[in-house]
Amino acid sequence: ISDDWPGYSLDLFTYPQHYYEDLDYVLIPHGIIVDRTECLAKGIMQDIGDNNIVVLCVLKGGYKFCADLVEHIKTLIRNSERSISVKVDFVRLKSYHNDQSTQDMQIIGGDDLSKLTGKSVLIVEDIIGTGRTMKALLNNIDKYKPKMIKVASLLVKRTSQPDGYRPDYYGFEIPNLFVVGYALDYNEHFRDLNHICVINDNGKGKYEV
Repeated sequence: ISDDWPGYSLDLFTYPQHYYEDLDYVLIPHGIIVDRTECLAKGIMQDIGDNNIVVLCVLKGGYKFCADLVEHIKTLIRNSERSISVKVDFVRLKSYHNDQSTQDMQIIGGDDLSKLTGKSVLIVEDIIGTGRTMKALLNNIDKYKPKMIKVASLLVKRTSQPDGYRPDYYGFEIPNLFVVGYALDYNEHFRDLNHICVINDNGKGKYEV
């Protein structure tokens, strides 16, 4: 998605009334997200082959994308002759305050990561910006010597300070905008939007902490 992409008018979509004054436009409609997620699932299954998969979902923003992606993967498995198990675990990475990424990254929750030893791991994230947070998580998981680590992110943001990291799979590359919806939040608000939207200053001010 180019930097000068004007997006879609909010008038074309339905969304919660309590956000009517808080959004500028729809960046990616829900239907396009669904179609792109199905394409990603096909690519992932082609690469992973016959390996059993441990999906590590990064909460909270990644839960919607992860749930939809896993459903597509399970459908592909059911319609094939392969016998592949898919297990899902959850982890939280805390690195944002309001709309600003911080230098500190905390890993919260998840089962004992030593259980990933020898496993094929698929990390599912909502959005990757500079890449620092994801690289820190990968370094942490790599200590347990999994058989394979792949990363799928719904969004990749073009930032002014990239860290040279690109996920193995991603849905959309977007401008350096703060986006909400489809489980992406601003201080725990906007997760109930189906579409990915650009928040305006009124929305940030209303929900700032």
